Amino acid sequence: MKLLKALVLIFALCFSFQGFAQTATITGVVLNEQNKPLANVNVSSTNNGTSTDANGYYILKITSDQKTNITFSHISHADVVLEKLILTTNETFEFYPILKANSIQIDEVTITATGKKKSLGISNLSTQQIKKIPGANAGVENILKLLPGVNSNNELSTQYAVRGGNYDENLIYINEIEVYKPFLIRSGQQEGLSFINSNLVQSVKFSAGGFQAKYGDKLSSTLNITYKKPIEFGAQIDISLLGASASIETMSKNKKLSNITGVRYRNNSLLVNSKNTNTNFNPTFGDFQTYSTYKLSDKLLFNFLGNISINNYQNEPLTRETNFGTLNNPQTLLVHYQGKEDNRFNTALGALKANYFVSDHVTLKAISSVYHTTEEEYSDVIAAYRLGPSEIVFNENSSTDISKGIGSQFNRSRNDLDALLFNLEHKGKYSKDNKEIEWGIKYTHEDIRDQLRESEFIDSTGFSIRPPQSQFTNNQPNEPFNAPIEAFEGIYATNFVKTNRFSGYIQYSKNTTWNTHDIYYNAGIRSQYWTTSGTGVEKVSQTVYSPRTQIGIKPNWKKDMLFRIAAGIYHQPPFYRELRNSQGIINPNVKAQKALHIVAGNEYSFALWDRPFTMIGEVYYKKLTNVNPYTIEDVRIRYAALNNAKAYAYGAELRLNGAFVPGTESWVSLGYLKTEENIEDKGYISRPTDQRLKVAVLFQDYIPNMPDLKMYLNLVYNTGLPGGSPSYADPYIFQKRLRDYKRADLGISYIFVGDNKKFSINHWTHNFKELTIGIEVFNLFNNQNSITNTWVRDVESKQQFAIPNFMTSRVLNLKLSMRL
Repeated sequence: MKLLKALVLIFALCFSFQGFAQTATITGVVLNEQNKPLANVNVSSTNNGTSTDANGYYILKITSDQKTNITFSHISHADVVLEKLILTTNETFEFYPILKANSIQIDEVTITATGKKKSLGISNLSTQQIKKIPGANAGVENILKLLPGVNSNNELSTQYAVRGGNYDENLIYINEIEVYKPFLIRSGQQEGLSFINSNLVQSVKFSAGGFQAKYGDKLSSTLNITYKKPIEFGAQIDISLLGASASIETMSKNKKLSNITGVRYRNNSLLVNSKNTNTNFNPTFGDFQTYSTYKLSDKLLFNFLGNISINNYQNEPLTRETNFGTLNNPQTLLVHYQGKEDNRFNTALGALKANYFVSDHVTLKAISSVYHTTEEEYSDVIAAYRLGPSEIVFNENSSTDISKGIGSQFNRSRNDLDALLFNLEHKGKYSKDNKEIEWGIKYTHEDIRDQLRESEFIDSTGFSIRPPQSQFTNNQPNEPFNAPIEAFEGIYATNFVKTNRFSGYIQYSKNTTWNTHDIYYNAGIRSQYWTTSGTGVEKVSQTVYSPRTQIGIKPNWKKDMLFRIAAGIYHQPPFYRELRNSQGIINPNVKAQKALHIVAGNEYSFALWDRPFTMIGEVYYKKLTNVNPYTIEDVRIRYAALNNAKAYAYGAELRLNGAFVPGTESWVSLGYLKTEENIEDKGYISRPTDQRLKVAVLFQDYIPNMPDLKMYLNLVYNTGLPGGSPSYADPYIFQKRLRDYKRADLGISYIFVGDNKKFSINHWTHNFKELTIGIEVFNLFNNQNSITNTWVRDVESKQQFAIPNFMTSRVLNLKLSMRL
C-alpha cells in the first residue's frame, strides 16, 4: 500500500508540468462558393491573426471566456464576420465559412462560458460529436464509452461502468435534477431508450472520480447534462432504420417563456435479429420529454422537466446455435425454444425548479421532483439443448453417443415492481472576489413495492437436476427418488420497503495566485442520514459523512499546462436493490459502501503539425470498505446484501485529442485498470468489472475537395471481463474471463445543407438549417463479442461448460437528419 501511494505521488509530480490554458481555439477550412478550399484568407481576432494555407486550413488562438469577433477577409471576396463567439478554456470550435463575392455575411455564435477552469476533473464533451458519432445506441452514453475509464461490453445497453465500479454507482443529473433508470432490467436489449434525449442537450460534463461534494452520494462518477434554453424557433427530425425522433424549440413573443420538446421511437429488431438466437421480436420503445423555462422577472426563473417513457419488450425465441471450442475440438450448442418473454417498463418524471437571483452575488434554488415506475417481467421459456462435437450435433439420426449434454431448461418469471420516489431540495451559492460558497439540503422519500416470482427447472437426460444443497442430495439414477420436483433455482418474495433520506453539503472554492501561478482549490463535506423500514422489515437508521477536496495549479510558464489532485471519502447509502439479496430477502442493516478516492491528473495543450492538441492524463486509486458483493448477468446486478468484503481499484488513463485532420477533432484513449475484492477474508479475486486494458479511438475525416462528405469512426478494444460463475458455484473457483471485446462502428454522411452551406431563397432547401443523409455500419469487422456465458452441464462428467452469449454481428443502418 505504501508503494502504491508513493507511485501516485510520483505520478502527481510528473504531471505537474501540464495545465489548463487561458485560451481557446477556432479552426476549420475556408471555402469559396464552389466548395473549394480558399488559400491566403486573413483570419483575425482582436488580439491575434493568421491566414489559411494552400488547403484552406486555418487555426487561430483566442482568449477564452469572453466575447470575441472573428473576421475572415480575402481580396476578391466579401468578409465573413463571426460575432460574439464565447469559448471555454481549451475548447476547440470548428467553423467552415463560405466566402462569397457579392455580399457581407454576419453570423453570431454564442457559446456561453461554462467555468471549465473551476470544474477540476470534469470532461466537457462536444454535443456535435454526440449527435454524429455512430453507435448501436447513439447518444451521450455512446461517447462516454470511448473515454479511457468508462467500460461497457454491451452495445444494446446505455449502462456503463466507471473505474471498476458497477452500473448502480453513477449519478446522472439533467439541469441539476437527478434521474433514475428502471430497476428490473436484466438484458441490454430490453432497455430501448436512454433517458437523455441528445437533441435537447446543450452541454455535457462528466467526472470519472474525485468529484466535488455538491455532486452527490455515489461511488464512481457523475454525469451532468444541461438541456437547451431556446432563443428562437427550431425543429429537428431524425429518421433511421432503428426508429425516429423529433424535437421542437419555441420562444414566446415577450421572450419570457421558452420550451424544447422531444419525441422518440425506437425498434431494436434490426440489431437483435443479427444475434445468434433466432427470434420473433416485437419491441416498442417510445418517450416524450419536455423542458420549459419561464422568466417571471429578472430575479425569478422557473424550469420544468417532464418525461414519460413506455417500453414494451416482447420476444419469442425460436432457435440458437453457438459454435465454440478450438480448431481441433469444435463444439456446438444447439437450442430449440418454446414460449416467450413479455416485459413492460413504464416510467414518468415531473420536476419543478425555481431560481431566485437575490443579488449579483447570491443565488437560491428550490427543486422538487416525482419519479414513478411500474415494471413487469413475465416470461415462460422452455429450451431443449444438445451439446457436443459440431459434426455430430446436427446428425440427429446418428446411433453413436452424440452429445455430452442433452436436456431441457424451463425459465418462468412473474416479477412486478412499483416504485415512487419524491425529492425536495434547496441549493444556494454565494460568490464574490473569486470566492464561492455553495450549500444544499435534500429530502428523498422512496416507496418500493416489489414482487419476485422466478424459477428455473433443469432436466438432463430425463432426470430433474435438483439444487446442489445438502437437503436435496440423492443418488439418481442408481437409486429411485420420488420426492416432488424442485426448482434448481427459485426466488419467491414480496417486499414493501420505504426509505427516508436527508442529505446536505457545504463547500468553499477560491481562485487565487501564488508567485504568479494561478491556483484553484475546493473543499467541502456532505452527509446523509437515512431510515429504512417496511412490512416485515426492521426499522434501521444510519448516518455517513464524506469530506472531499480538489486543488489545481496553472503554473505561469510558457507552456500551456495544469496539474491537479483530488482526494475524498465517497459513500453510497444502499438503494432498494442493494438491500435485496439473491433470494429476494431484504436486509435493512446493509451499510453504505465506502471508498477513498485519490486522483492526480494533468492537461497539456500544445500545437502539433500547426494544429491544436490536448493531452489529458490521470492516475487514481480507490480503497473500498463495507463492500456489498454482487454478480452481473448481462446488465442485471444481484447483490449479496452483506457488507462482507473489501476491495481496491487503481489505474492510469491517457487521452490525446486534437485536429488529427485539419478542421476536425478526434481522440485516442488508453486506460489500464485493476480492481479486486476480498470476500470474507478468502483472498483477493477479480471483481465483475475488472476491465484491465482499454484502447478507444474516435476519428473524424472528410474529403479535402468535397468537405461536405464526412466520415466518423469509433474503435474500441477491451480485454475480457470475468465471465461469472454458474448458480450456486463458488466465484473463487470460476475466474475464467470472456474473450476480448473488439468493435468498430463507421458512419458516412453527406451534408446537403449545413451551417456553412446554404442556398438562395428560391431553392427548395432554403428553409433548412441542416439536411444530412448518411449510412452507418455497426460492428464493421463482424467481431463475435460476448457479454456473458450460458452454463450447460455435461451429463457424463457433471462438468459445466461456459457457452458465450454473442452480441450483435454486422448491421447496416440508414439515417436522415433535418433541422429547420
